[in-house]
Amino acid sequence: MTTVLINGAWEVGENAGLPVVDPATEREICNVPSASEDQVRRAVEAAAAAQPAWAVLEPWRRADALRAMAACLSQNRQELAELISAEVGKPLRKAGEDVDNAAVYLDYMAQWDRRIEGEIVPADNRDETILLTRVPVGVVAAITAWNYPLDLFIRKAAPALVTGNTMVVKPTEVTPLATIRAIELISEQKCVPDGVLNLVTGGGAVGAQLCSHPLVNMITMTGHRDTGKRIMAGAATTLARVSLELGGSAPAIVWKDADLNLAADAIAFASFENSGQVCTSSERILVHRDVHDDFVERLVERANRLKVGSSRDDVDLGPLVNRVQYQKVSEAIDLARAEGGTLRCGGHSLPSLPASGYWVRPTVMTGVTPEMSIFNEETFGPIAPVVRIDSFEEAIRLANATRYGLSAFLFSNDYRLIMRAQNELRFGEIYVNRTMGEALQGFHNGHQESGIGGEDGKHGLLKYTQIRTVYHRYG
Repeated sequence: MTTVLINGAWEVGENAGLPVVDPATEREICNVPSASEDQVRRAVEAAAAAQPAWAVLEPWRRADALRAMAACLSQNRQELAELISAEVGKPLRKAGEDVDNAAVYLDYMAQWDRRIEGEIVPADNRDETILLTRVPVGVVAAITAWNYPLDLFIRKAAPALVTGNTMVVKPTEVTPLATIRAIELISEQKCVPDGVLNLVTGGGAVGAQLCSHPLVNMITMTGHRDTGKRIMAGAATTLARVSLELGGSAPAIVWKDADLNLAADAIAFASFENSGQVCTSSERILVHRDVHDDFVERLVERANRLKVGSSRDDVDLGPLVNRVQYQKVSEAIDLARAEGGTLRCGGHSLPSLPASGYWVRPTVMTGVTPEMSIFNEETFGPIAPVVRIDSFEEAIRLANATRYGLSAFLFSNDYRLIMRAQNELRFGEIYVNRTMGEALQGFHNGHQESGIGGEDGKHGLLKYTQIRTVYHRYG
């Protein structure tokens, strides 16, 4: 199996492979060889060699390359969706939406080819002008996560490539297949010149070598907070720029004047979509005492309505991605019950679930307190822990009682409280009276230990550039 792309040539990884497992059946799909140290080195060198020519290419030509990539993904939608569905476990319908989103993202970023602007600054001296121009960072190492493998690859590749950078991509070893196939299709169609987009496969050792290579100028990574910290520490040896999109433990405040149907719909989606394996999932539901019971009834009804099953069936949710994730989520549920929480619906090890596979039903827990583990740790599973609150001050305090700072939700029609929340919640993005889901033109970024840098829009694009100052004396 050829899974390493270096300067336009495909190679077999030279080190022992890692299994990719179907989470619905626990059967091995295939074994993906890992890149050797020599292959990682040559991939970075190929990207470095190709970067100068790619950087001076007319911006509209780079934009055309992104549009060609988008067309390539769309033309192979079914094949890519089936790979995503098989390796991640998500329903085929939603895997197809992932492919669509990736193509749209490429088209969106292609529109930025003529919008990257510099500045002219007044100089102190006569007959002199100061020019601030934006130039590419150079070689970008991209490490992606397993929950949205194709989306997250494109979310990094599109802005990096359109701004003149070259790349070495290392997909997660858990769900690498859709990314490998997408890059294979892009390579076959010659969407970009050889060396502009390179691929290495493997686990943490491959990622560590890639990130510490002296020719890598920037590292962009989506994944766990601890992995991000290790990458940042490693990047210190070369002072490579880092952009880290890490986890979150998003609070959702349901105030007493909220539209409870809207809140229940939004939180059900934000807590259970992709089986809760989303960095912006609402994992701490803070509900005013006056509407607590009513809201919980509505949330439980929506949780019970969701169909869980094989990705090939007409279902809403599939299994968790692997055994490690299943054990983590199952233990979080069991510990929450042991600490005094009440299981209102869902759970694991239910007779209605298949014997094989990593299944957890949408779970609603009440009686949760801020001292419980489930309130303080990111579970990354389909669990909605509900906490009673008595005041807005308490809601803000509990929402901010975390080292995470990616997303937060507020459901209220009180404009004063909405403005307070916007000012007082310590999170990079806040959803008011709506569910999760970032806009292409927004900026998806975490505060505190949820990351550095961010994705999407103008600000997500410009992080792949650096400013060059030119003092131009013309007299």
